[in-house]
Amino acid sequence: MFLVTPDPIHGLVAAPRSPEDLTPGTEETLTAQGFTWNSDIEAYTRPTDHSFEAVDRTAGALRELGHYVFSAHTPLSRD
Repeated sequence: MFLVTPDPIHGLVAAPRSPEDLTPGTEETLTAQGFTWNSDIEAYTRPTDHSFEAVDRTAGALRELGHYVFSAHTPLSRD
């Protein structure tokens, strides 16, 4: 399971629920889209292009790989 959402600090975030979600195919797909692993927040991040379309494109790619995905087009509150 992944959360895909824009973040004011990190750009577009694709956060796995657990390490088991990080299959080789998933990591390859995210890396090909310009994401890098951010160990501080334990998620893939991409500082550029966090538009509605980018959220949908990333969520769609993860769903095609068989993941359940929650996505949001606006940054989520950290409170």
